[in-house]
Amino acid sequence: MSAPIDTHSVGPRPSSIAPSRTTRIRSPTEERGESVVTTDQFGVTGQTAIVTGSSSGIGRAIVERFAADGASVVVTSRDRENVEPVAQAINERADEEASEGESGRAIAVECDVTDRAAVEALREATIEEFGSVDMLVNNAGASFVADFEDISPNGWKTIVDINLHGTYHCTQVIGEGMREAGGGRIVNIASVAGQRGSTGMSPYSAAKAAVINFTTSLAANWAEEGIWANCIAPGLVATEGVRSQMGVEEGAGTIDRAEANRRIGRPGEIADVTQFLASPASSYLNGETITVKGVPRLGE
Repeated sequence: MSAPIDTHSVGPRPSSIAPSRTTRIRSPTEERGESVVTTDQFGVTGQTAIVTGSSSGIGRAIVERFAADGASVVVTSRDRENVEPVAQAINERADEEASEGESGRAIAVECDVTDRAAVEALREATIEEFGSVDMLVNNAGASFVADFEDISPNGWKTIVDINLHGTYHCTQVIGEGMREAGGGRIVNIASVAGQRGSTGMSPYSAAKAAVINFTTSLAANWAEEGIWANCIAPGLVATEGVRSQMGVEEGAGTIDRAEANRRIGRPGEIADVTQFLASPASSYLNGETITVKGVPRLGE
């Protein structure tokens, strides 16, 4: 980007070439025939999104953000009774704002992402209701804290199945429709644990590391078919899961987004990055992982 011109140092323009007050000077970007980036580039209005694990926490923040921006959303988790209130609240807001036509609508679908047939049913329910799928956010996940030597084969398999194999099932099944339709955007939610490991969470760390590398491979495989695939690695986020497993009592409502010096975030801050990756604003980003963890810990 060219540096801005200091108009105080270049002196007045000769009157013969000075533009009138009503003349609009085209920017260098426009002169090159490129579009000017506006906030419209970050919008997802009119799109349809499936967000797995969206009954609470980060997933709920994402569906609420997408719907508020005008996207149709599918709220899904293993328990229908948990997703129905989320979808209902979104639809109530859409009804309230119907005259303005801004908010998108939602449906609630029960889906265990480790069950291939359930994922196929999720895709069909979405297409039946909204006609297509433009965005997939693989957010469903699970973890527990235990020393490695105490983890049973079933415990290991359960965590890997949900975090890694669930991402595989949803991406392959739902991505098929995206490819047939000419493209789409996939955002995988990983973790900083997948980048540097985590004490007491070895199966979770291993699965999230695999998701990060899977994202890079997927982007290379499907880019020619119009698919963008990117990943987010959140650090500590104030969710119920973090509170119950890690003993972090700080709630999202007490976190000041204007504070730069912190290492815990709000679910909405992950939703911000997700919307960026799901929108045209991230058009030159494919196969990458964005780490969202606050201030760096130097020396780590």
